[in-house]
Amino acid sequence: MRNKLLASRLGILFLVLLNIGCDQISKEVVREKVVPREYIQLVDDHFILTNVENTGAMLGFGDNFPPFIKVVLLQVLPVLVLLILLFRILQRTNLNKWLVVAFAFVIGGGIGNLIDRIAYGSVTDFFQIKLGIFRTGIFNMADVSVTTGVLLLLFLSLKHKKLAF
Repeated sequence: MRNKLLASRLGILFLVLLNIGCDQISKEVVREKVVPREYIQLVDDHFILTNVENTGAMLGFGDNFPPFIKVVLLQVLPVLVLLILLFRILQRTNLNKWLVVAFAFVIGGGIGNLIDRIAYGSVTDFFQIKLGIFRTGIFNMADVSVTTGVLLLLFLSLKHKKLAF
């Protein structure tokens, strides 16, 4: 039982670190190889690579907040929430494995963007998708991780109606 619990916790930490690693490596490559604001068409005009620094949250939310408020809302509060989530999933032994995967993606992606905010004062975003009238904001791999985790949580909550957490 103890070995199974240890393996489970190591698996959770591995998933969190894998999400952080993919995010940080991709951002470092973009910072080194893509000129800021460059517009590179990867798949016609549907999948674009660029290099934009976002000093706010998603889609620039909070960009114009006073510095103290920005630090509290975009750094301190997310650190606390992500640490509590990580602690909770590491503590629990009876969680649905897909629920754990979903939370690991949310936590890993959240930490990836927090690393940028704390280390650089902004988050490097670099992908954009355009399909007809559908157009995303510019995003990064941490955003993909968080979105994947949230969609999985939504799917699981609809499928199981009540999940233990």
